[in-house]
Amino acid sequence: MKPPLTRRRRTVGRPGAMVVIISGPSGVGKDTIIRILRRRPADPPRCFVITYKTRDPRPEETDGVDYQFVDLDAFAALHRAGALLEASEVHGHWSGTPRDQVVNALRSGQDAVLKIDVQGSDKVKALIPEAVRIFVAPPSADVRRARLADRGTETADEQARRNLDADVEMGRQHDFDYVVVNETDRAEATAAEIDRIIREEHARHPERRIRL
Repeated sequence: MKPPLTRRRRTVGRPGAMVVIISGPSGVGKDTIIRILRRRPADPPRCFVITYKTRDPRPEETDGVDYQFVDLDAFAALHRAGALLEASEVHGHWSGTPRDQVVNALRSGQDAVLKIDVQGSDKVKALIPEAVRIFVAPPSADVRRARLADRGTETADEQARRNLDADVEMGRQHDFDYVVVNETDRAEATAAEIDRIIREEHARHPERRIRL
């Protein structure tokens, strides 16, 4: 998929507003963690960016809430128009981060929280060096594989592909600013740790400005 033209970076948003990237392999519990973070009060407020996906929604997912589900032609049109901050092919499907949600959040003084794959996080970090990247890791590879199998939303072939991709992604965790282990049945504690990281980043860099 041909990328759009490169834009000149400019300062966007109010001082202190951050871009926070949460990544991790399939089966690590990112969706649960995000749902918990949405319920936690935050100052400044947080905008949880809703990613575009070209795959079909799972039974428990709601279009426009969990993701924005589009077909490949619509996704390609968004990409050509420069509407995506990043676009990556992941597990055989395309994912993309809507640029307008990120920009609007920063302009209103909110943190833009992105739940994206490792490949996409690399692209966002290249565009926004000030972004804070948090890698969510499982307690073990066996636990992660069991979680993926238990959710029952992928075929055996899809699980095999995600497990292979996860091995690569796990090797990248130390490239992130923070690594948080999501222990079994401890999603609340994991969300609290990520919340603490975000608050401490604000305290250390109250005048941080994002250029995009």
